[in-house]
Amino acid sequence: MSETMTNSFIQLLLLGVLIGCCLIHVRSDASDHRFKVGDSVPLYANKVGPFHNPSETYRYFDLPFCPPVTGIKEKKEALGEVLNGDRLVSAPYKLHFRDEKDSAVVCTKKLNKEKVAQFRKAVEKDYYFQMYYDDLPIWGFIGKVDKEGKTYPSEYKYFLYKHIQFDILYNNDRVIEISARMDPHSLVDLTEDKDVDAEFTYSVKWKETNTPFQKRMEKYSFSSSLPHHLEIHWFSIINSCVTVLLLTGFLATILMRVLKNDFMKYAQDEETADDQEETGWKYIHGDVFRFPKHKSLFAAALGSGTQLFTLTVFIFMLALVGVFYPYNRGALFTALVVIYALTSGIAGYTASSFYCQLEGSNWVRNLLLTGCLFCGPLFLTFCFLNTVAIAYSATAALPFGTIVVIVLIWTLVTSPLLVLGGIAGKNSKAEFLAPCRTTKYPREIPPLPWYRSAIPQMAMAGFLPFSAIYIELYYIFASVWGHRIYTIYSILFIVFIILLIVTAFITVALTYFQLAAEDHEWWWRSFLCGGSTGVFIYAYCLYYYYARSDMSGFMQTSFFFGYMACICYGFFLMLGTVGFHASLFFVRHIYRSIKCE
Repeated sequence: MSETMTNSFIQLLLLGVLIGCCLIHVRSDASDHRFKVGDSVPLYANKVGPFHNPSETYRYFDLPFCPPVTGIKEKKEALGEVLNGDRLVSAPYKLHFRDEKDSAVVCTKKLNKEKVAQFRKAVEKDYYFQMYYDDLPIWGFIGKVDKEGKTYPSEYKYFLYKHIQFDILYNNDRVIEISARMDPHSLVDLTEDKDVDAEFTYSVKWKETNTPFQKRMEKYSFSSSLPHHLEIHWFSIINSCVTVLLLTGFLATILMRVLKNDFMKYAQDEETADDQEETGWKYIHGDVFRFPKHKSLFAAALGSGTQLFTLTVFIFMLALVGVFYPYNRGALFTALVVIYALTSGIAGYTASSFYCQLEGSNWVRNLLLTGCLFCGPLFLTFCFLNTVAIAYSATAALPFGTIVVIVLIWTLVTSPLLVLGGIAGKNSKAEFLAPCRTTKYPREIPPLPWYRSAIPQMAMAGFLPFSAIYIELYYIFASVWGHRIYTIYSILFIVFIILLIVTAFITVALTYFQLAAEDHEWWWRSFLCGGSTGVFIYAYCLYYYYARSDMSGFMQTSFFFGYMACICYGFFLMLGTVGFHASLFFVRHIYRSIKCE
């Protein structure tokens, strides 16, 4: 009866996640506007910020731009948009459908010394602006720095652009493309601290195109599909595949030969000298299935890792069906929040079920540990970084209402599903399948050389999986922490599969060598070795920050290293779970193949 209820619970849980994915997909296809000549097309100003610091963005009107005549009106935004740092407000420009303008005046402003200094500081930091016109992004720089013929920074001249030209393409009654060009000849000199008068203007040009509405976003994804980029991606895939083939072939050959010899040796020992002293991994058959220390933490780590693995798989499913197209504002954040909440039951079920298999008694404490193992560090990191964002008055600071929504999701969805999963796992009454009986007292582990300790083994285990993905990592980092667009999700999915295979194989190999050295404490070691790739990814963060990016400032630095620490910790839990399950399968198989007394 309990097994039937457990299966029903898992099926309902997966059904709920699939429904959530479908709703996200429907939300992503919501915009489909048609216009008549002269109709008002929605134009929203979003944010401004230093070009090299993607997390450090501010509201558009934090700089003294011309406000709309009708006043600044905020657009109602979805949860994912707010999490993404988007703060859309009405823009001062009037871009009616197929209505051309030539040097229309936005406003005439007298910029006092404080506003001049504010603009000059923004120009000095390469501030850009972002707007959305019928959900199409518009980018542009607010000014330029003249360094030509200047030796010292004190000699630089700073200019603010006064005129923007909007070039818009349309097909029948739909907007297809928009771009903004700044007039390099229409400038305001900001070099000196003095009052200046400025007249801000704009022009609009419309042109017909044959591009269908359904393909208007392809322009933005085309940059990541250019031939030279694809060559690099495929080189990454081939490099990873060669690594996998060599590694798996080498390990399979070695392990098959060694295991075959072991099986033959043990079979002969059984026939000839039953009283002969056993050596190698068979010698510890009475200890190899001895439950690990800190079993509650171990089960919680497996539960959290399984949930994060499930989350990753569903995110890939949405990516491969085209939900995360370029500039689909907040879709990824919405998907992460919704799917993480809906998959918490999987964490509860896995952790509680395995904890009971390990003969644990306090399953409630185990469930609390499972709920806090990943969310706890993430929450503490968020609190610190949100405080930093509030101090900077940046758009990355979440409004109080959004924080309340996230807390409600965690309270009303995540926690109940976690508890239900835990109850289902506890009632599953599954037993741990061990092919050998465990002795009453553990054998003493013989002294081992330094390179067989945990840290060197983790270094060996993490390096190979990392070497299979590091080329693709650059493009992912440049997309998440820069302005490059990443859309080749099929290649990324192949790289992810390769990562899982390499992690599983290297962990199995190291587990075998550990058992062959008569070290029976392989449970935690296999988890740590599997998850060690997360440590290598965080080390790559240091390299990327200092060698491949131009990020600077306390806020951007803290956001980069803070959130990357959480992501790498998630990878550690997920790949550690993969490594442990691969090792468990292998250990059960080899001990099932021999006769254990």
